Amino acid sequence: MSDALKVSRRKLSDEVFDRLYAMLLNGDYRPGDSLPSERQLMEMFGVGRPAVREAMQSLERAGLVSIHHGQRPTVTMPTASGVLSQIELTAMHMLSSSPQSLEQLKEARAFFELGMVARAAQKATDKDIERLETLLEMQRSQLNVDVGAFIKTDMSFHVAIAEMTGNAIFIAVSNAMLNWLANFHTEALHWKGNEHVTLEEHARILDAIRSHDGDAATDEMRAHLDRAGMLSLIS
Repeated sequence: MSDALKVSRRKLSDEVFDRLYAMLLNGDYRPGDSLPSERQLMEMFGVGRPAVREAMQSLERAGLVSIHHGQRPTVTMPTASGVLSQIELTAMHMLSSSPQSLEQLKEARAFFELGMVARAAQKATDKDIERLETLLEMQRSQLNVDVGAFIKTDMSFHVAIAEMTGNAIFIAVSNAMLNWLANFHTEALHWKGNEHVTLEEHARILDAIRSHDGDAATDEMRAHLDRAGMLSLIS
């Protein structure tokens, strides 16, 4: 009898989830809106409190609502970075379980980087150029001083290029891929004794972007990533 009840409750919560999700897709509740109270949802769907709570927890895990004690759940504004954060643990597990997945991730990163740097060269503003120059100088200042800061600034340089595209999905993907690689292969991030090569490559990429030369920027980024693919994952 108890097993039957457990199965029934699970199915009810799935049904509640599906109905609420459909309402979100239909625009019945927009980002920032509060959903009905537990009691209202129980009456609306003709189910008990457990089914409503389980469905709401599933919505929260999916990043669709935020739940705060004593308040009604609030519909969240979906973002590309939020969507990717939902799969971070799965991505890390995939990378740790499959060498092939790591190689595919590196290939995907190169594909995105080449497209992004070409777009960045087209759209670069004076402010964008100044930011890249600042990041390059920051990285240069960490040479033989702080390996962790050198790598972090290296990643920031690449993310800044993604941000220059103005595409939120490019930015989120760039951040995610760099972080996944950094978390999975920290020992491979530092090409000891040859940091100057990274700085020279970044400087050439910056020069091409400054000249708004998308082809040159792509060529320089390709050379940078080809070398990086053999020697490290980030720089």
